[in-house]
Amino acid sequence: MPALKLTAHKARITWLGTVPEARENIRSAPREAVELSYAGMAGEMHSGLTRPSCVRVKEQYRAGTEIANTRQLSIVSAEELAAIAAHMDLNAIDPAWLGASMVIEGIPDFSHVPPSSRLQGPDGAALVIDMQNLPCIYPAREIDKDHPGHGPKFKTAAKQRRGVTAWVEREGRMAIGDDLRLFVPAQRAWALTG
Repeated sequence: MPALKLTAHKARITWLGTVPEARENIRSAPREAVELSYAGMAGEMHSGLTRPSCVRVKEQYRAGTEIANTRQLSIVSAEELAAIAAHMDLNAIDPAWLGASMVIEGIPDFSHVPPSSRLQGPDGAALVIDMQNLPCIYPAREIDKDHPGHGPKFKTAAKQRRGVTAWVEREGRMAIGDDLRLFVPAQRAWALTG
């Protein structure tokens, strides 16, 4: 019995970007297509099979502890970006401000897709969703550079809508316009919270 089930939901890639390793900020540079290896996107600041632990896992590890890199990519949805922009009184949110790797459209409530779900491209390349990406101050700084006074609104506007982090399960190529199939774990939601 398969542990993952194919859903009827499909996503279309509308934007791709990479944050250069040598950088002054977190802004992504737009790309038409990307090659994915088990280490992520070559030359990208978040690439690598391992990474130093950060504040997101501070309850488990001391800062800088080497751990597996489950945040090779940052994926956001066009629908949630539009909601964030509206909340911030902006016409649009440029995914480059967020250091995004990919923007998709077509999956409702994307930031809440279950962890361990998969997005699979036309050539079989697949990404594993790790967890929700929490809003932080770095995108706010970039937004404020282009729209002074709006940056401080980001953290509240992006709460529960910041997208997800992901890692490469199968190597391959993804390009703007590709359709991605969504697979979710074949299990019920966890009944206990808190």
